[in-house]
Amino acid sequence: MFTGLIEDIGTVRRVVQGAGNHRVTVSCHLDTRELTLGESIAVNGACFTVVDFDDASFTFEASPESLSRTTLGHARQGSRVHLERAMIAGGRLGGHIVQGHVDGVGTVERAWTEGNSTWISILAPPEVSRYLVPKGSVTIDGVSLTVNRVAGSSFEVAIIPHTAHATLLTELRSGQPVNLEADIIGKYVHSLLSGYVGGSPRAAEGRGVTLDLLRQHGFLSATTKE
Repeated sequence: MFTGLIEDIGTVRRVVQGAGNHRVTVSCHLDTRELTLGESIAVNGACFTVVDFDDASFTFEASPESLSRTTLGHARQGSRVHLERAMIAGGRLGGHIVQGHVDGVGTVERAWTEGNSTWISILAPPEVSRYLVPKGSVTIDGVSLTVNRVAGSSFEVAIIPHTAHATLLTELRSGQPVNLEADIIGKYVHSLLSGYVGGSPRAAEGRGVTLDLLRQHGFLSATTKE
C-alpha cells in the first residue's frame, strides 16, 4: 500500500524485452541499501516487485498485463518516473490510500496557470470517471491529488508549487497519457450499492435504496421532501 507522496524521481536505465515480461532497471536516489528482494515499489503509480538492486538502481519485471494497462509499456531508456516505496505501518498517511493498481490510462486535455498553481484537465476512461467526485482523491502517475472539478468524463486538479517541485506533473502536455487510480473507498462503496441503485434489477423492483426506505428505518424524518 502507498500514500501517493512521491519519494524520488528515477530514470529508466535499461529495458530488456523478454518473450513475455519486460525487465526494467531504474536508477534512483533512494537508499537502495534499505531495499529487499520481493518488496513492492510504485513506479508512476503502478506497483511492481523488486527482483534485483545495486548501489544506485533497482530492477523490476512488468507482465504483459501491466504493460498494456499502464503507461509503462512506453517506457524507454532515459524516461523519468515517479517512485514511492510501500508505506510503513505506523507512519503518517499524508496522501490517501493508494494500492498501486492502475485502473486506467487517462489523457491530458490541457494545462494552464492560475496564480501560483498549475491546473491540469484530464479525460478519464469510464473505469475511472465513474468514481470521481469533487474534493475526492485520485492518483495521477502515482501522485495523490484532490479532484477540484468534474465535468462528464473530464476532471481538473491543481498542482501547488511544492508538488510541482517534487514531481513531473507540470511537464505534462496535451495528449500525453497518464496512469490513473481511483480512490479505493469510492470503488468499494460503488460496488456495495450498485445492486440497489440506478437501473439495477433490485432498484427496478422497488428493492433499492429509496427515500421511503430511509424514512422507514429512521434515516429521514417524515417531513423530508423529495
